[in-house]
Amino acid sequence: MKKTKRGRPPKDLAGDAQARILDAAQQLFLDKGYHSASIDDISELAPASKPTIYAHFPGKEALFAAVVARTIDGLTDFEGFSPEGRTIEDKLMSLGMTIVERVVEESTGMVRATIAESQRFPELGRNVHDAARDRSLAAVSQLLDEATQKLARTARGPFSAKRSRATAQIFLDLILLPMLFRSLVGETTKDLKKELPGFVRERVAFFLAACETDWS
Repeated sequence: MKKTKRGRPPKDLAGDAQARILDAAQQLFLDKGYHSASIDDISELAPASKPTIYAHFPGKEALFAAVVARTIDGLTDFEGFSPEGRTIEDKLMSLGMTIVERVVEESTGMVRATIAESQRFPELGRNVHDAARDRSLAAVSQLLDEATQKLARTARGPFSAKRSRATAQIFLDLILLPMLFRSLVGETTKDLKKELPGFVRERVAFFLAACETDWS
């Protein structure tokens, strides 16, 4: 059996060095934890030389922050997404289901890793929290506006612009936080997804009732 040669990646992979480094770092942070994952491990898994890694990231903390930031970017990238449905209830159901499924399926491990390192790197934890909150609120606020804009001439019109961010925060708190917490304490994605439609439907109904004063 022919042995695989180690060393520099093929030319067609050279331009993907940063992505490969982040992919390897994320896998190792999740599998071994921040403290146990070493730059040597990341270098071997990527594969990328240590000088290449340090050319992109000054150290392991910066690499960890970049991995978390990439996860946040992916979770809050709703470009091209349009909530499905004809009614405001349907659109908010579609939006809520998408948000919860993304977070539970794609970020639970990184959230755990960030929490585990919050005492060691409190500033990193705060920065991650602020970035996640700001990006999420901006994305959800825009989607809420878009989801209701076409219904402006119905009995229920769009949300008040000046309360858009606060309204988005309420929506996220109602829809996302309970499911994220359950995921963090060990409930399986499969079990959560079984409950998700009924859970989101109930929360959307409560949300709409609470926001009645925003419509005119």
